[in-house]
Amino acid sequence: MSRVGLSSLPWLPPPPADFRDRCKRLGADGSEAARTLRYLAGHALDDTDLEHLRRTLVKVRARHGEATIPGLRPSTLGCLSNGTTKLIAPALVATALRYGIDLTTLEGEFDQALHEATTVDSAIARAQPQGILVALDHRGLPGLGAGLSDDEEGDVAAALAHMASICRGLRQNTGATLYVQNVPSPPGPLFGSQDVRVRGTQRRRIERFNRELSDLLSECSAILFDVDGLARAVGTVHWFDQSQWHAAKLPFAHDLVPLYADHAMRLVAGVGGVSRKCLVLDLDNTLWGGVVGDDGLHGLVLGQGDAVGEAFVAVQQAAAWLWSRGVVLAICSKNDADVARTAFAEHPDMVLRLDDIAVFQANWQDKATNLQAIARTLDIGTEALVLLDDSPAERELVRMTLPEVAVPELTADPADYPLLLLAAGYFESVNFTDEDRQRAGLYQANAVRAELAASATDMAAYLASLEMVVLLVPFDAMGRSRIAQLTQRSNQFNLTTRRYDEAAIQAFEMRPDVFTLQVRLADRFGDNGMISIVICLQVGTDWIIDTWLMSCRVLNRRVEEAVLDVLASTGLSRGITRLTGHYVPTDRNGMVRAHYPRLGFAPGPASADVAVWHLDLAGYQPRRPPMTFVLGDGIRNPLNAVPTSG
Repeated sequence: MSRVGLSSLPWLPPPPADFRDRCKRLGADGSEAARTLRYLAGHALDDTDLEHLRRTLVKVRARHGEATIPGLRPSTLGCLSNGTTKLIAPALVATALRYGIDLTTLEGEFDQALHEATTVDSAIARAQPQGILVALDHRGLPGLGAGLSDDEEGDVAAALAHMASICRGLRQNTGATLYVQNVPSPPGPLFGSQDVRVRGTQRRRIERFNRELSDLLSECSAILFDVDGLARAVGTVHWFDQSQWHAAKLPFAHDLVPLYADHAMRLVAGVGGVSRKCLVLDLDNTLWGGVVGDDGLHGLVLGQGDAVGEAFVAVQQAAAWLWSRGVVLAICSKNDADVARTAFAEHPDMVLRLDDIAVFQANWQDKATNLQAIARTLDIGTEALVLLDDSPAERELVRMTLPEVAVPELTADPADYPLLLLAAGYFESVNFTDEDRQRAGLYQANAVRAELAASATDMAAYLASLEMVVLLVPFDAMGRSRIAQLTQRSNQFNLTTRRYDEAAIQAFEMRPDVFTLQVRLADRFGDNGMISIVICLQVGTDWIIDTWLMSCRVLNRRVEEAVLDVLASTGLSRGITRLTGHYVPTDRNGMVRAHYPRLGFAPGPASADVAVWHLDLAGYQPRRPPMTFVLGDGIRNPLNAVPTSG
């Protein structure tokens, strides 16, 4: 990889030779705009290419007037920095298309982050963007400047206090999700190797600031943007271009803007529900060297003692590491299925085993068709897939037919595959919970359930045989991180698709006019974890259902009926006479269009953007799904409920 370098985004393919012509045609025509914009953005574009794409987006927007471009998710991002953002903000807009986002940016005043954050009528506060990028480096924080300090603790405390004031001001004046950079340490140590040991050096102050910043951001429910790690990956000598700082106050080297923009937009996409869940692996010359159908088991290049064989072992180890943190693994290969499975079962140097694979799709169909089948089996969208495949032709086919699938570009050397896969950040998280760690196992258990369901002739008997236990408790501190994560990631079974961070979830917990539910489901195959949440806002004797979402892993298990029973019985006990549900359609939540009418809600006055449904609770008859209810404090149900303290 040192031959290529991360700064050129080597996991993305080079732009097509007619890139600019395609931009011109799209700007003039605009047909299939979202698909084409996303395809073009999925290449390794430099700053000039990004600007061409941004201008194309402006033309397509003008063609659509004020309407959202179909197929893209609108989002707004404010930028606060002690450096100039005039080159960064446009690159963010074009890069966002890579993640299916139609982004609008708002730049704060130059080097006025504290003022913008703490002033009620600042431009940022008036705009109320969905997210705010706080991009300060050592030059914008007191106490982190060059030289030797006499008071390391005091200087770090001053820098932290400055950042805390910014974050708390933004929290008070906006409802935005905060993305806060940590600080890269400039090259040029005063003491050489001893810089890390001598008290008061700039490197020690910055490293201490970065450690303590993590705790501060947790308190503020802000998201860390690890710019320090990014600068180290490309080299701090490359990152800090002093001539560009002196000439134009550019906070880092101009040629690194595309890399910075890509890393920033990964976080925005993650909060917006754009998350990858499944790594799909090709087999021949991807997980091992050779073709198993032709070379046989003993002809495969895999194992220690051979440079190429060790490289393929490393590829499998990288996949296993991702599996251990909850990424689902699947196989998609043009192969005979029985022959391919034999390699997993019998080759002594295989790191991955069949038990690690949730879906094994080996046949002679095209990769795009098989990827769609994998997504259906796992009950996830194709946008949640990443395909690792050594074949340039297969990669391009998938990019053209399914541009929402992430397909890293690979070199001819398998030793590069792990770094290309991991550096691309496909599975980057804005938070990480115990349930994330268990996700791969949850999907594998779900595959067993699906197989059993497919063979069942009596659905009611099948559901009863699962021996389901549903736990329903109010929001609490223990579940807060996972609850926020669900609002940020859930797209399909999500009636309103409202995104909330942990601070917003905590605020709901404290409000007396809000009723909340977190729902967990277990059965004889294991614990599904937290699978649903509901937020109800009380208006008079109505509960307005602000948020109702559920994991697609538990579709057709009648969990929504259990939730409705609890909402009705608890609402009645609190004087609520009616439930009001809203359905806000998106390009991804069509599956719940009929959610409320299926549950017996009657239509109310609707607008072009929101469908309204009402359910009068007088005489409500419980649905009685076949499961045992375990309820937290203050939650009522007339069924077979087992009380718990929550």
